Amino acid sequence: MIKALIFDCDGVLVDTERDGHRVAFNRAFEQFNIDAHWDVELYGRLLQVAGGKERMRAWFDEAGWPANARTDEEKDALIKALHASKTAIGAEMVAGGELPLRPGISRIVDEAIAAGVRLGVCTTSNPGFIDAVLDLFGPERKAKFEFVHAGDVVSRKKPDPEIYELAKASLGLPTRECLVIEDSRNGLLAALGAGLPTLITTSTYTADEDFTGAVRVVPELGDEPTVNVRLADLGELAAATAA
Repeated sequence: MIKALIFDCDGVLVDTERDGHRVAFNRAFEQFNIDAHWDVELYGRLLQVAGGKERMRAWFDEAGWPANARTDEEKDALIKALHASKTAIGAEMVAGGELPLRPGISRIVDEAIAAGVRLGVCTTSNPGFIDAVLDLFGPERKAKFEFVHAGDVVSRKKPDPEIYELAKASLGLPTRECLVIEDSRNGLLAALGAGLPTLITTSTYTADEDFTGAVRVVPELGDEPTVNVRLADLGELAAATAA
């Protein structure tokens, strides 16, 4: 039996990237009168850059910065303001029901709570956004998450393992007693780099990525009658990795 489950947020708890973060970025650009629109294909390419602020900076470096952002200080201020706007928009979308929890997530959380399995989140998302996502679970489930390591809590984003090393320190458990649920290659590499067995639930943008090293790859955790993974399965997968 595993003793802890660690979830990524984007693509795992909610399939946020295509119809969530991408839309929120575009709405923020509109608010700031910036002539930019990230379509589905472009955003898929931009996802190779981990972190929303980093993603915007990489895109502006490539496409050109607005006229009011020429100095380093102006660029930093614009990125900060845009990201704050985008985060607020994204949180409103979640609260408004535009981005529901993925199939099977509430079920596996309930199974974990019933079995006394500890819960945590490791994500590059802004803390305000992940807080809105966790509200979707309801207050009782949300309270069971022991930690949420989010945003800039670490200096190096996934695929660097720093955020999962922090999770290990928070839990104080052997890696064989923990399991990570991720949706991307960057997330998988980060978790494996920290020695944590990892299950992949593919999302809109990640289905064709290389998931070599994952204990299993499924399209979703699933709800009845099409459950793909149960808590007992996760325990067996983690044990098999440690063997």
